Amino acid sequence: MNRRNFIKSAFSTVALGTMFSGSAAILNATNEKKNQAIKFGCAGFTFHKYSLDDALKMMDRLNIRYMSLKDFHLPINANDEKIAEVLSKFKNKNIIPYTVGPIYMKSEEAVIDAFSYAQKVGVKLIIAVPDYHLLPLVEEKVKEYDFKVAIHIHGPDIKVYPDAADVIAHVENLDSRIGICYDIGHTVRMGHDLLSDFEKYHTRIYDIHLKDVNKNNRSGHCVEGGRGIIDFNKFFSLLIQLNYNGIASIEYEKDMSDVLPGLAETIGYFNGILS
Repeated sequence: MNRRNFIKSAFSTVALGTMFSGSAAILNATNEKKNQAIKFGCAGFTFHKYSLDDALKMMDRLNIRYMSLKDFHLPINANDEKIAEVLSKFKNKNIIPYTVGPIYMKSEEAVIDAFSYAQKVGVKLIIAVPDYHLLPLVEEKVKEYDFKVAIHIHGPDIKVYPDAADVIAHVENLDSRIGICYDIGHTVRMGHDLLSDFEKYHTRIYDIHLKDVNKNNRSGHCVEGGRGIIDFNKFFSLLIQLNYNGIASIEYEKDMSDVLPGLAETIGYFNGILS
């Protein structure tokens, strides 16, 4: 279903639920947002050029209730007073910082600090990009803290962890709590089949970064949800079919000095599909 047909169908008398098949048919247009089949959040990187106050204000306005907290909004070495201050801002807006990261880990100290940081923030999931040689230490800390680590894939842009297959190749024999942050935009930019990749690796996928892209190669870049080449109807149906119960966070990387219009269009499109 392309964007134009989706908008036309929204004004038809046919129930939107008929667009779906299989287990996706469980969707009910009368469900309240809190009960919808997929929980949407925002990746903190979306707000790289904004203060935390402005970021939370935008999320509250769009009724997005989960954020992955980046270190530019709360430094890893923040003291307890600063952490309490930041967490109170989340609470006041009724938004949950459900994870921290992505955190790039290039030293043993960085690994140790990341787990301590997550514990202080009060989350049990870390989005991470550890250098390969640090994975044994990551596993040690996962066992110590009983946290999950989702390794962020970056497509063709950096050498480590370009896709889900590379993550699994390095962690399949490690503790099962070490898995994948599945960035769908980068997966498509690698030229991979989004649905078959997700189905293959879904048991080790603990977080999702949502973005639409305009091309299925390295030159592809982020566009508003529904304007690119990703079929979100099929992808969301697969998440429901496979009982994905994590957060699917929008990582909007277009017009980063003015993200609200594109972010609003994207979350509106996604909510419309689920309705």
